[in-house]
Amino acid sequence: MRWKTYGERQVYTNPWLNLCLIDVELPDGQRFDHHVVRLRHLAVAVVLNEHREVLMMWRHRFITDAWAWELPMGLVEEGETPAATAAREVEEETGWRPGPMRPLIYAEPANGITDAQHHVFRADTATHIGPPTELNESDRIEWIPVDRIRGMIDRREIISGGSLVGLLYLLVEGVGRG
Repeated sequence: MRWKTYGERQVYTNPWLNLCLIDVELPDGQRFDHHVVRLRHLAVAVVLNEHREVLMMWRHRFITDAWAWELPMGLVEEGETPAATAAREVEEETGWRPGPMRPLIYAEPANGITDAQHHVFRADTATHIGPPTELNESDRIEWIPVDRIRGMIDRREIISGGSLVGLLYLLVEGVGRG
């Protein structure tokens, strides 16, 4: 069943997000203002090496006060493609230059409340080019064996939605076996 929309107004806006109220009508005729968070698109990079290891960062997220492993990721800038964003974020956050980025999976993590789009890419090679230039992203950068990923997820050592989507897709593909 499709909901009808009759208009939208911004309640709050900044460079990171827009909070909007959308006048909606449900199929049963109920009509109300629905809160929607409009976000910039996110690009995520799954970078693998020849040893079946994934490039990851150990970092703290102050909002949930949680430490966990994450893939490099960042917001798509105006005029930038998601693939270019993914590659740029890998370099800035880790100091590694990924090989060619190819689309891995697309996700809308909470499409009942936000229009966020997560574009996840995969690179099968990377070259170390120096220290990270973005110094506020992580405490450690490591190559994690793919066969350890499932256990890390089970222990909640990987909790970021963008990271989980990309890593679980790798596991479904069977990248860690062999």
